Amino acid sequence: MTALAESGIANALRRNIAIIAHVDHGKTTLVDAMLHQSGVFRANERVEERALDNIDLERERGITIMAKNTAIHYRDWTVNIVDTPGHADFGGEVERTLTMVDGVLLLVDASEGPLPQTRFVLGKALEHGLPAIVVINKIDRKDARPAEVLDEVYDLFIDLEASEQQIDFPVLYANAKAGTASEDPDEPGLNLRPLLDAIVGQLPPPQGDPEGALQIRVANLDSSDYLGRIAIGRIVNGRVALGDEIAVSKLDGSVAQTRVTKLYVFDGLERAEVEQAAAGDIVCLAGIDDITIGETITAPDDPQPIAPMQVDEPTVSMIFGVNTSPMAGQDGQYVTSRRLRERLERELVSNVSIRVEDTDSPDQFQVIGRGELQLSILIEMMRREGYELQVGRPQIVTRERDGRIEEPVEELVIDVAEDYQGVVIEQLSARRATLNRMANHGSGRVRLEFLIPTRGIIGFRSQFLTDTRGTGIMNHLFAGWEPWNGPIAGRLTGALVADRPGKATAYAIYNLQERGEIFISPGTQVYEGMIIGENARPSDMDVNVTKEKKLTNMRAAAADDALRLVPPRLLNLEQSIEFINDDELVEVTPGSIRLRKRILGATPRARSQPSPGH
Repeated sequence: MTALAESGIANALRRNIAIIAHVDHGKTTLVDAMLHQSGVFRANERVEERALDNIDLERERGITIMAKNTAIHYRDWTVNIVDTPGHADFGGEVERTLTMVDGVLLLVDASEGPLPQTRFVLGKALEHGLPAIVVINKIDRKDARPAEVLDEVYDLFIDLEASEQQIDFPVLYANAKAGTASEDPDEPGLNLRPLLDAIVGQLPPPQGDPEGALQIRVANLDSSDYLGRIAIGRIVNGRVALGDEIAVSKLDGSVAQTRVTKLYVFDGLERAEVEQAAAGDIVCLAGIDDITIGETITAPDDPQPIAPMQVDEPTVSMIFGVNTSPMAGQDGQYVTSRRLRERLERELVSNVSIRVEDTDSPDQFQVIGRGELQLSILIEMMRREGYELQVGRPQIVTRERDGRIEEPVEELVIDVAEDYQGVVIEQLSARRATLNRMANHGSGRVRLEFLIPTRGIIGFRSQFLTDTRGTGIMNHLFAGWEPWNGPIAGRLTGALVADRPGKATAYAIYNLQERGEIFISPGTQVYEGMIIGENARPSDMDVNVTKEKKLTNMRAAAADDALRLVPPRLLNLEQSIEFINDDELVEVTPGSIRLRKRILGATPRARSQPSPGH
């Protein structure tokens, strides 16, 4: 122990690693294979695919939203693993996760190569001085190009100004789905042993002094109905035992004293209760009220706080408000501003990358986050928990520098079939995007790289998928701040707005179809000011969607044939948020997602519009 302490190694038989990659490059699938091959599960145990994606939304969308901890045992070593989200909007999860680990596995798709989020997560890891093992995954793909992808990874490391030690990384070629890895792309592996050997052999053990003063940086939070709030973090120095008196160094500089009531370490998908833990371990502590991410658990007689972590600033804001539609309160359990405020404050505790600010109205709150996806996931979670709310169109956050307004810009990478590159470039040019690079790998698809104001991306995804017949792939990442780029045109079409309450009829919808695209089905309950479709023309149109056919004694041949209705375009939450203009809102309840005008009545709405001469 003395020799280890002198060398700065906290525990030679521990490895703390994070798995980082772009979205859908196979992180969670690789963790699955590592859990299976390390003997975490019984041979006859039924285990869901992507076992760590345990939130319903994660399973439905196939993405990781929250960082998760697990641990496996390999020979004499315990390997603590953190699975991180792959989408840029959840970058705050990655940033705080990296404070717990000593090395990273960087997964890169053998065909797609490094993408924007690969650059983001690797940049963060290199800033923390972490060494990496590069795993080129999905080596079994027909369009795999491992040699070229490896060259692109080296270019990325150099571009991110990695040190010589960091660039000298080991490379493995894996098929996470089959659970194999090898050091040679032409020799398929038999299992993940080469990867596990590289983790314990190439990545460093945790540094720290087990005999020093206690320091635990809180990097994540969990909660339990029985234990209350649970702090998750890594012991940087010292030891902690069940029943110990500890101090919590708050972000405002104050110190609160408390006691450890439960102490856990990770073991597979479970938490194992332990009596004590030392420097280098990743632990969960219960019994600490009001603790938040970034605070330090330390010794009460010698408090030594760790500097709080820095996360990137959020760039997109939305107004969350109490639902004020005529149908408010019919679906939801929580409908008041007090409930809405409590829920948003609870989100702030565990989500370091969003901010909530009050507005002029007590019924509305400005929620600022990393992007549309992050905020729409929050809205969807609230909806499933029984909340009713209404949200406005996403707006960007600007800043003033040297007397001029600056706005956030993003690096946008588009992957499309060659036939669609013209229409995509034309659409993005209208949104003030600049084409920086075009690459054609000869597979019939083209990769286009743009720099675009964040404003230009809001509402673009739906149009992009329509233009590319659903075959296009787009990824974007915050790239910095630039002077204001000038106006960007919004939606070019108007809305079809219901002019009275009632039930939508097939007869009325049939006669409105030629006016534009309908969003609702016959029998849907509507109210005045509710948007029921998209007008083919630029102006809004008030329509009667509840009109019924008048019955007479006269009948013409074939007059009563069944009406042929075009199937409605049913918008999900993201599509609804992208569709609305500044004078429109999305009404979100547990049972429905409706679009509405901010001012419901047709007459006051017309008065509020600027006259053509102004």
